[in-house]
Amino acid sequence: MFFFPFKDDNPTKNKPFISYFIIFLCCIIYLFQFSLSSEDGYSIIKVFGATPYLLTNELFQYWYSVLSSMFLHGGFMHLLGNLIYLWIFGDNIEDEFGKFNFIIFYILCGIGAVIAQIILDPQSNVPMIGASGAIAGLLGSYIVLHPKAKIYVFAWIVIFVKLIKVPAFIVISIWIGLQFMNVFDQGSSGVAYSAHIGGFFTGLILTPIFKKNTTKIFTQDNNKPYISRVISNELDKDSILRHLPSNKKKKNSNKNPWDL
Repeated sequence: MFFFPFKDDNPTKNKPFISYFIIFLCCIIYLFQFSLSSEDGYSIIKVFGATPYLLTNELFQYWYSVLSSMFLHGGFMHLLGNLIYLWIFGDNIEDEFGKFNFIIFYILCGIGAVIAQIILDPQSNVPMIGASGAIAGLLGSYIVLHPKAKIYVFAWIVIFVKLIKVPAFIVISIWIGLQFMNVFDQGSSGVAYSAHIGGFFTGLILTPIFKKNTTKIFTQDNNKPYISRVISNELDKDSILRHLPSNKKKKNSNKNPWDL
């Protein structure tokens, strides 16, 4: 079975302009990378990618690569996959934290991802690139804040493809489980699974610090509270009571539909 999420059913109050900007920036930078020759493109990756060996031994010289690596991608599918996940999960996290705090949170998750990769393989000379680590932090935050939110996924079982709605905690739990399953195969796959794990748990740990004080964790289903707020704002107590059946029985009448 293969499934891929593409949308959530979790409304927000505000437009996620920071998420939009990150998507835009990643696309512009990728178009620039695509316009370069293979040799020049690899040179950009070597200079601006986060290389564990260089960061371990010469951090003060290459610190900038921790940030710049988050906006570089190794191919169109690498870019597309990351931006779809950012599109699905980023808006609700930005809505909860606020725009400035969301930027800080996103960067810290990216840093946590790089640190995890360095811990696992500090002598690696392979540059890390991609927004995956930072976006993994958004998934860690999402499972804390909106575990019951419904995620639309394409499920592909043998020859059958079906659109289904799955609770976020199931989708994200499967995702992080796959990262652990593949972490010791990342050398041959070329995917920094340990960075994904590091970003995820950074987001998981930081969310209680960044969330609003009134927001409960591990329980929230944003759909129902959102609807109930709308209803409570539009209907007052009297208007609701007028539509409820009366408990008083009418004398000499056996035709009252509310009588039991």
